[in-house]
Amino acid sequence: MESLPQLIGSSSAVRDIEQEIVCASRSDAKVLITGESGVGKEIVAQLIHQRSRRAHSPLVTMNCAGVPDSLLESELFGHVRGSFTDAYRDKRGLLDQANGGTVFMDEVGEMSLRMQALLLRFLENGEIQRVGSSRIASIVDVRVIAATNRNLVARIADKSFREDLYYRLNVIHVAIPPLRERREDIAPLFTHFFRNYSSKHRTESPAVSEETMERLKAYHWPGNVRELKNLVERLVVRAHSGVITPADLPREISGVLAEPAPTATPGLKPRASVLFERMSVGGESFWSVVYEPFMSRDLTREDLRAIVSRGLERTGGSYKALVRSFNLEPEDYKRFLNFLRKYECHMPFQRFRSMRVRLTEEGPREDDRSGERVAAKG
Repeated sequence: MESLPQLIGSSSAVRDIEQEIVCASRSDAKVLITGESGVGKEIVAQLIHQRSRRAHSPLVTMNCAGVPDSLLESELFGHVRGSFTDAYRDKRGLLDQANGGTVFMDEVGEMSLRMQALLLRFLENGEIQRVGSSRIASIVDVRVIAATNRNLVARIADKSFREDLYYRLNVIHVAIPPLRERREDIAPLFTHFFRNYSSKHRTESPAVSEETMERLKAYHWPGNVRELKNLVERLVVRAHSGVITPADLPREISGVLAEPAPTATPGLKPRASVLFERMSVGGESFWSVVYEPFMSRDLTREDLRAIVSRGLERTGGSYKALVRSFNLEPEDYKRFLNFLRKYECHMPFQRFRSMRVRLTEEGPREDDRSGERVAAKG
């Protein structure tokens, strides 16, 4: 028998997610779950469904990225016989099959604009019109939980995601931080997976040395919980002695403490420091790391000003170099400045000139500042 999903961890982030699950399970409101790939979005969806009044009805899962757009409409809404090649019989869609229950739409950000329009229409009236049919087949009662690892706010800005669909889906928003932002959850997750896989593979549970656990906690975990889970199974299967040492870990993890562990960026609060490092070290974009949580009110103006100020210290006041440092495209320059001005976070560049620090071997050029002089006056 498959074990029920669990929310494992002791961090404040896990406690916040637990509260959102409790809130979401009390109603039929639509839920949008966001977070990087592998953080456990499907687990959260399952927990919401199991604790809701729909728990005894189906939970149907649909990966929108795993089905070609030409077939996605048929998978969701069904089709009638003869509607296309190989349609030899009528077929009920997943939304119809989930009637009375919940449909979990993973990777909803991968939908085409045409499919987004069809989904929006369904969310408004619950009507099912099968592919190839000219009439409404049924009206269903389905709760929709959507998930994505995309920055939907940025996709709205570049016209690849419908704003009206975003607000329709985003009634309750559950944001799951990556594992590197909640390192206190690594040990309990490791223990949980270790126990499960030892039982599954019928092996004796070896001990884990303190040094091994320290390296696990220091690792960046780009694949998040999924990567940790896969690692644990590998360790359980390959264990040859009574203790797992750093030598048993993959090279990218076993050598993680060869260099000093990253510390908080001076002058920034812990959360702002983590976000700044994700851009300057991790190569992530300002739009996903800072813009989206700021617009969701998870970041304050004080945090935003601190992040921008720290970036300008490194670029010597060059906003064009800051755009590069925050991993934005050159054409994002004006949009970036307009955003900062709108929320009163545009910092005067002159005060940072004496703090100029080169970010790359080439470094920002002096003529980068010409644009900022015009911008500052504007």
